[in-house]
Amino acid sequence: MSLAEGNLHGAELLQAQAHVWNHIFNFINSMSLKCAVELGIPDIILNHGKPMTLSELVAVLPIHPTKAPFVYRLMRILVHSGFFAQQNGSGNTVGEGYVLTNASQLLVKDNPFSVTPLLLAELDPILTEPWHHVSAWFQNDDPSPFHTAHERTFWEYASQEPKLNQFFNEAMASDARLVSSVMINECKGVFEGLNSLVDVGGGTGTVAKAIAKEFQHLDCTVFDLPHVVADLEGSGNLKYLGGDMFEEIPQADAILLKWILHDWNDEECVQNTQAMQGGN
Repeated sequence: MSLAEGNLHGAELLQAQAHVWNHIFNFINSMSLKCAVELGIPDIILNHGKPMTLSELVAVLPIHPTKAPFVYRLMRILVHSGFFAQQNGSGNTVGEGYVLTNASQLLVKDNPFSVTPLLLAELDPILTEPWHHVSAWFQNDDPSPFHTAHERTFWEYASQEPKLNQFFNEAMASDARLVSSVMINECKGVFEGLNSLVDVGGGTGTVAKAIAKEFQHLDCTVFDLPHVVADLEGSGNLKYLGGDMFEEIPQADAILLKWILHDWNDEECVQNTQAMQGGN
């Protein structure tokens, strides 16, 4: 129905506007979360040891004094989005204080399953800038919006810029720690009968290290681009090997692909499968 024809009225009109506004401002959620992580708020609340009032939080935050009145607004949106909760204090604490939720526990630096590196990588301007070029990408023949924004592919950029290479590898490693823990605890049977495994695109080897440690009889190879594994050394039943997965993949009883195929189109995925089989 057309607005010009006057077919939307009252609640329908406001609901339509709210739907548009929700998508316009949705980025505020992720950027507020990034701000909280950069200010160290999850760690500050954890180390406080009990519900932390707004005044207690403001007193220890590394912020300019003139910004103190705005901390409430930041925390309000993060409570609304489920990253913090409010509880009544105990002892000498008066009123409600902020506590961590299951989600913000994963943002604590010392948590072995912390997803902070992934958050900071995905919200870095290097990776958010391409989203401003999606419409231009639809009108050119570039392979990706990343290429439109940076005039090179993601992998070319990572091989030439240490910053991107470092935070990308850290992000993948943080995700791998969580996934490998669940995989080893819940899927041990998958590894029965295997003597060798290749982790294709395994980055710095977080998953392969966990597998190699748990299954001492299993020879594990981390296979990734030469610049990724250049300075990495294996030990025991773990080794690193540089190469191109589209040309040839080392033979093994099992091949592990984690967060790999989504980076390529269908034709390239087929080519990768052929490389696994020893073809071209």
